[in-house]
Amino acid sequence: MHEQKVVTCFLVFEGKVLLLKRSQRVGSYQGRWAGVAGYIEGQRSPEEQGLIEILEETSLPAAAVRLARSGEILAVEDPALNTRWLVHPLKWDVLSLDGFGLDWEHTECQWFNSNEIQGLETVPGLYFAWESVK
Repeated sequence: MHEQKVVTCFLVFEGKVLLLKRSQRVGSYQGRWAGVAGYIEGQRSPEEQGLIEILEETSLPAAAVRLARSGEILAVEDPALNTRWLVHPLKWDVLSLDGFGLDWEHTECQWFNSNEIQGLETVPGLYFAWESVK
């Protein structure tokens, strides 16, 4: 099984958690809800990669968010993709939504109460990643 390091960022604003619906143009889990996420590239820390993904996927710059909590690495196996995702969960407080917008990776977004996450069709392990940083 192939291992892949990824970061999953949960953006929280006024007590609600941002989730994004993955578009048909992404490589996996199309149509499912996810946090802001991406592969951890090179020697970047999860926090560095998280800020890059937040900017790419929501247009929010580093000054608009503040790291609130880092969770333990979560191993999520997907036999269908022959992949073990090593998920680095991060919770970020959103300080400003000025300039917020989605990129091509997502078709919609919604701010959820955290107790709603478990009932959604999400990428594998999303609820457990959230539980580690809430």
